[in-house]
Order: sequence, then structure tokens, then C-alpha cells
Amino acid sequence: MKKSRPENPGLSTQHSVPSPGSPVSGFRQTGFTLIELVVVITLVAVLGATLLNRVTFYQERAEQVAMAEVAGALQSALLLQYGRLVTHGAEAKVSTLAVANPMDWLARKPRNYTGEFYDPAPSSITPGNWVFDLKARGLIYVPDLAEHFVPGKDGKKWIRYRVNLMYDPAPITHGQPAQELVGAVFEPVEPYRWFSDDGEKI
Repeated sequence: MKKSRPENPGLSTQHSVPSPGSPVSGFRQTGFTLIELVVVITLVAVLGATLLNRVTFYQERAEQVAMAEVAGALQSALLLQYGRLVTHGAEAKVSTLAVANPMDWLARKPRNYTGEFYDPAPSSITPGNWVFDLKARGLIYVPDLAEHFVPGKDGKKWIRYRVNLMYDPAPITHGQPAQELVGAVFEPVEPYRWFSDDGEKI
């Protein structure tokens, strides 16, 4: 008796078994496993925290630079006022520069200058702003971002500026030592540090 052949010789009735290493073995797994998802979330969180930290760092740097630019503009304005008085022979009026509000010398006051106050405390000044102290006759700046700010001896997170007149000893006149006015500077009342982690002193 002859064996019957399959009706379709092109099809085999046997199913091939793929090898275990074959990419088509079983069902191909897609998506993340729980462990992979946790790893990805952790990496994203670390990268996000690092980026946020650097952004805050550069924002604080930008604030420090902006404050220094205002201080530089006030120093230039002071020199112009000093030179004008000396040129017009009004040296006697130079002493008034030490008690004047330096913001009045600027053609345009900074947007973060909030006015004049009598003996203000750091907590009463909006961070990131300048004020003029009517009692001490000096300008004050309170940093907004102060993570890298190290205050002066008073321990308060602010920077106080004043106008100092510079004198050189002059020849003795009528038996009394005299002083000769040689300039004026706009400078901090006491030393402080901003970004002290890299040793930069402002």
C-alpha cells in the first residue's frame, strides 16, 4: 500500500523549533522592566538636580556681577563729582560728597533701588535691592541669592557702601600738621566675600 502524500507538497507538517538564542524565539519582550524604570528615573533626578544647582549658581553669579556694575557706576559718578568741585575751586564742598546719596549722581537710577530709609535692618529690605541709609549716610545692598555670600564682621547678609575721602599728609602749617585731599572712593564699609568657595574676594 502506498503512503499518501500531502496535498500541498510545499508545506511541511513539522514545526521547526527555533534555537534559544534566536531573536524570534517565543514572544519578543518590549518596554521597560521595573528595575530599568527605576534606574532611568534615578538618572533623570540626579541630572535634574545637578542642572538646577548649576542654574542657581550662575543666577547668583549674575546677581553679583550686576551689583558690582552698579558699584562701579557709582564710583565713576563720584569721581566726576569730585573732579567738578575741584575744577571749580570748590574743594571745601568735597566733604559733602561723603554724606550725599550717590544714587542722585546717576542719570538713571537702577530699577532695584527702592529709596531712602532711616537705619534699616536687613530683614526690612527686599532681597536683591539697594537702599540708602539716612542714619549712616551710606548705600546698602541685600543679596537675593546668597548661598556663596560670606558677610562682614557684623554677620548680616548685606553689603554696606560709603564714600571715603582720601587725604595725604601735607607740610606743617603754623606748627600744626595738615592733610591734603587727594581723592574719593566708593567702597564697602567692611570686607566681605561672595563666592568664597573659589577664593574670590570682592
